[in-house]
Amino acid sequence: MRVRAFAKINLSLRVLGTRPDGYHELRTVFQSIALHDTLTVRRVRGPLQLVCNDDAIACDRTNLVWRAADALWVSMRRRGSARDVAIDLRKRIPIQAGLGGGSSDAAATLRALQKLWRVDPQCVREAAVRLGADVPYFLEGGTVLGLERGDVLFPLIDRPRQWVVLVIPPFGVSTPEAYHWLDVARRLQPSGRRSSKSFARHNDLEPVVAKRHPAIARIVRDLAKAGAACAAMSGSGSAVFGLFGSRAAAEKASKSMKFRAILTRTLSRAEYRRLAAN
Repeated sequence: MRVRAFAKINLSLRVLGTRPDGYHELRTVFQSIALHDTLTVRRVRGPLQLVCNDDAIACDRTNLVWRAADALWVSMRRRGSARDVAIDLRKRIPIQAGLGGGSSDAAATLRALQKLWRVDPQCVREAAVRLGADVPYFLEGGTVLGLERGDVLFPLIDRPRQWVVLVIPPFGVSTPEAYHWLDVARRLQPSGRRSSKSFARHNDLEPVVAKRHPAIARIVRDLAKAGAACAAMSGSGSAVFGLFGSRAAAEKASKSMKFRAILTRTLSRAEYRRLAAN
């Protein structure tokens, strides 16, 4: 069985504060894009097997794919660790880029194993929530408002298709570090005196990440100059996206970027659900 794990961008990301559980209170709009990893899942005898074409990806119990299989196994009230399945992960989504690759891989694993093991959908949802705040979104797809940790989801009307230029600088950004930088910045600048510029591009993490990685701000400016209707960092970075109305305009912009650029497009919810299983 083969399934696709699509990336996302955050069309907006507001960080409202820290929650009692240690997570951050968010208001974010997720958008699916066509860039994807591919997982091939097959039955085998014995312990779970995981292989990946990217040497930077750990193929052990720390991997979200492995954790997803174990979480679903536990939801089914089975003992021990997941077994009798082999998963081949083909990575295309850059890591530490704010594109949700790991969470999407986990959700794709849940979808595949739901079919393979004939699991109740409620078990899948419970496993997704335990795995991480972004994972439930990847069971939904399309344009979605995420509240609380980002895991309370409200599907929105799909936006018209747009072409997306993703610019990937030669460094990654740790999500915990990005949120820590924002927390420190806000402690140093009380909310009553907080600059309105922190909301200018609809991603509250962008200014603090760009302070440590100035290339982020330069990429945003370059995409805007190239004609992007909107340009911003996705999630906690390091990827920056630009939205374009036509493929021709997006192709022209991608060729002008100084760093690696990936041309893709947005996906509607119906497209997401149709393509995710193929």
